[in-house]
Amino acid sequence: MNPTRILPDLQCSLMCEEVRQEANGSFFLIGVVNFIRVPKLPVVAFKLSVFNRWTAGVGQFVENVRLIAPDQTAVLRKSEVKFALQDATDQATNVTLFSQVEFKTPGAYYVEVLVDDVMKLRYAVPIVLAPPQNQGQPSQAKPPTPPDPLPPAS
Repeated sequence: MNPTRILPDLQCSLMCEEVRQEANGSFFLIGVVNFIRVPKLPVVAFKLSVFNRWTAGVGQFVENVRLIAPDQTAVLRKSEVKFALQDATDQATNVTLFSQVEFKTPGAYYVEVLVDDVMKLRYAVPIVLAPPQNQGQPSQAKPPTPPDPLPPAS
């Protein structure tokens, strides 16, 4: 008896600055995001991509990707896409694009990945406020002292 439906496994989920695909089908992940460092808030991210790869499932499914604010209740962005896996050895790759995302406060934002309303993964993407040092202020540091000249070679 062949199973008609097996919920797939999430092989990976990565937030990136951009995802491109070659003519041969291979993907380029550009700027994998561990955290986002910004000089001031609020800030708007022009584009963020979430790369998800599914495997080991059989059937038709609905993937939901949500970007959650640090209060862990406000949904900043969400996406829903349908996909199918005909055989447990197949893979499905989905790329979600979130554009013009406004980050108003520092803290841990969360990416949630669900398939058919079952949470498969939730991970933090911290927004770190790091203002530039000495911005607009004259430098108080002394210029470096040049090294002593080398003695002549003998």
